[in-house]
Amino acid sequence: MTSIRALHQQLVKKERSAVEIAQEALERIQSVEPKVHSFLHVTAEKALEQAKQIDAKIAAGEAIGLLAGIPVGIKDNMCTQGIPTTCASRILQNFVPPYESTVTQKLLDAGAVTVGKTNLDEFAMGGSTETSAYQLTYNPWDVSRVPGGSSGGSAAAVAAGECTVSLGSDTGGSIRQPASFCGIVGMKPTYGLVSRYGLVAFASSLDQIGPFSRSVEDTAILLGAIAGHDPKDSTSLNVEIPDYTQFLKPDLKGKKIGVIKETFGEGLDVEVGAAVETAIQQLQSLGAEVVEISCPRFRYGIAAYYIIAPSEASANLARYDGVKYGARIPDADNLMEMYTRTRAEGFGAEVKRRIMIGTYTLSAGYYDAYYLKAQKVRTLIKQDFEAAFKQVDALVCPTVPTTAFKAGDKSADPLSMYLVDLMTIPVNLAGLPGMSVPCGFDAAGMPIGLQIIGGVLREDNVLQVGYAYEQATDWHTRSPKL
Repeated sequence: MTSIRALHQQLVKKERSAVEIAQEALERIQSVEPKVHSFLHVTAEKALEQAKQIDAKIAAGEAIGLLAGIPVGIKDNMCTQGIPTTCASRILQNFVPPYESTVTQKLLDAGAVTVGKTNLDEFAMGGSTETSAYQLTYNPWDVSRVPGGSSGGSAAAVAAGECTVSLGSDTGGSIRQPASFCGIVGMKPTYGLVSRYGLVAFASSLDQIGPFSRSVEDTAILLGAIAGHDPKDSTSLNVEIPDYTQFLKPDLKGKKIGVIKETFGEGLDVEVGAAVETAIQQLQSLGAEVVEISCPRFRYGIAAYYIIAPSEASANLARYDGVKYGARIPDADNLMEMYTRTRAEGFGAEVKRRIMIGTYTLSAGYYDAYYLKAQKVRTLIKQDFEAAFKQVDALVCPTVPTTAFKAGDKSADPLSMYLVDLMTIPVNLAGLPGMSVPCGFDAAGMPIGLQIIGGVLREDNVLQVGYAYEQATDWHTRSPKL
């Protein structure tokens, strides 16, 4: 897949038209979709229309931005005006938003060509994209395996070459984990750096939108396009957005990197551990000083998360009641029956499970014992990270303890599915930026990811470490043979 900058050069030099680039992406989607199932809706007509507008601008001698004419996939939990937004749930089967989310509007303003909406775990709840009400998405490296989740469709689409870049959302690892499984770059920015306006809420204090791409440079370009203050989002940070590409340097001289020792131990796949250890040696050879760092409360992240996230989900998903929008059961005898049947038939098993957990933990008598305690643990995890970043510029660890598993392997065991997010969840609880970059393959040929974590608003450090590592290795240049 060609990079954003290379495509931009081709457009500016008139070697190719935006329509040709869009058509190529749409043809690729048509040829590989039967195997991968990344997309829930392909917006071919709209994409070609957007591409024509870019070509007209170029013909008129107007300057175009880096993202103009670039094919982008959008996770189907971001509102797109006039295009169905289902969150991969039956309850939103026919929902067409009357407005555009801030991130998709920014992409439209930048001239990006949106080729479609990608599959996800229902309401972004899951780690394999198997809870989608509509289809299973498969891993382009091995179509018997999952692409990860919840942004599995967005990750698989980029890995399979169906779009240059895509957007996902990350509540507990939903960008970094599928990026690791699919052998691409995926980044969760600092909480509040990217507007959540128009992102269908799962857990509002954790959700964050971020980019998927084939390279750290493309990630930096896409992040720069979607980041920034938004008055429509009360949690949006009012900070200046730098040109993130200026931090992409080929060496790490003067950088201090911490290895989180709690992430190497029980439950870590041997091949994943070995690949990450090799990657850490590579960081050293690039000039970084590497030290071991302890984040003692890191391992409590998963327990705290599975109280906080379902609690927020139970409050957020109360709005799907068959009245305001989304599906409604037509032949109910009374209001209560209409509510209960709409929700019973509209939500899938995993979403119901999380609503019930959340409603229980928020109920009288349990709030202090569970929810309040989980928030206190969250503060302790944040303090561990703050102490770590007083000593180092960035932290590294495996993104996921294993490589992609076979479809169906963990479906019957929600707990083993939840444990997949062991390394990614603490980053969301602390609101930090984190990125997964490819760092090897296991014996079965499945990709392995290295997670790089930065302090609050230190995307610069994360991108610099990721870029230097990527330039010194060739993992990111490999693509699946579909």
